[in-house]
Amino acid sequence: MEVQCPITRTWRTLRRVPRRVEFFQGTLETTSEIETVRVFDTTLRDGEQSPRTSFSYDEKREIATLLDAMGTHVIEAGFPVNSDAEFEAVRDIAAASDATTCGLARVVDKDVEAALDSGVDLVHVFVSTSDVQLQDSMHASRAEAVERAVKSVRRVKEAGVECMFSPMDATRTEKAFLMEIIEAVSGEGVDWINIPDTCGVCTPTRMANLIGEIVDATDARIDVHAHDDFGLATANAMAGFEAGAEQAQVSVNGIGERAGNAAYEEVVMSAESLYGIDTGIDTTRITELSRIVEAASDIPVPQNKPVVGRNAFSHESGIHAAGVLENASTFEPGVMTPEMVGASREFVLGKHTGTHSVRKRLVDAGFEPTDAQVREITRRVKDYGAEKQRVTITELERFADEVGVDRLEGEDEDEEHEEVRA
Repeated sequence: MEVQCPITRTWRTLRRVPRRVEFFQGTLETTSEIETVRVFDTTLRDGEQSPRTSFSYDEKREIATLLDAMGTHVIEAGFPVNSDAEFEAVRDIAAASDATTCGLARVVDKDVEAALDSGVDLVHVFVSTSDVQLQDSMHASRAEAVERAVKSVRRVKEAGVECMFSPMDATRTEKAFLMEIIEAVSGEGVDWINIPDTCGVCTPTRMANLIGEIVDATDARIDVHAHDDFGLATANAMAGFEAGAEQAQVSVNGIGERAGNAAYEEVVMSAESLYGIDTGIDTTRITELSRIVEAASDIPVPQNKPVVGRNAFSHESGIHAAGVLENASTFEPGVMTPEMVGASREFVLGKHTGTHSVRKRLVDAGFEPTDAQVREITRRVKDYGAEKQRVTITELERFADEVGVDRLEGEDEDEEHEEVRA
């Protein structure tokens, strides 16, 4: 499939498995809530701001290359003025990427010039707008914030480069002043207005209402940046889309300041599977991307993390496993399969395992168990798992041999055994 970037107008070919989307009673029956979903990835900028996280040059290039290959719309490559090494990484990513590349800048001349010099396609300038940040972080007045914002946007536009403006801490900013500064930068022809929920205090309904008002107040395109302090980042991003935002800022695995950002994988798969929007992103590489960022960031992905957690498509409960073996849609979303994100389904043996999973594992291992033997081995698996022991294929085969289960002819008993999580 060929897709065209609406900004650079370049075409790229994406190879992907066709989506099979089937909506069930109780899920969204229409996709009219959202028209456009663009993904602005900030893993290399806000994601790297996670405490105790630092990407090497090579790690940044590897992550950017995969994001680009997957069809990510915008890659925020970093904060060019931060250091010579950061500038070099941003410059090289910008030169090598087909995606729109972005560099961050405060409303300070040297920041803006560094971003322009790095060769990015989009310069993202920001200034605090909430009173608490203006007074106790920037030590500036509202008037000074507006003046600096206008000056910075004007400089970027005069350089012939696309510009995004962020009123930082927008969701804790007095509404009248927020609209004042948005109007001011809109007058300079800013291309994008990003609305950051910097401290993660917004709720989906409030986000939708705010974005709706801003859409009506400016000709600029709207972007949202949600933080996850209350676990609402992805919901706020989707609420922003429903209200007319065209783009959301995300990071892989949701990494970022404090509790992190809206997660790349959650926003993309929500758009694709729940709203039926073809983002143009190759979702089959999402798990691969997650593992690379997990290793580079040294932030473990929780087992129960949506989409990319090890348990996302795993089943241990007997009722669930039996249903999934019959039809995966019984106890999985149905509109999102492991194949869609480059993962695989797993049936875990442990305390809650039922006979269906045990039979499947025995047959896969080359055994021909009777019903009575399956029941006996299931009892042993449950007892073993109840002691918090790890149930492996080796243990399962030991139980089968002790019970006297016949093997299929020609099966190699000495083949390497895989491990199944308890």
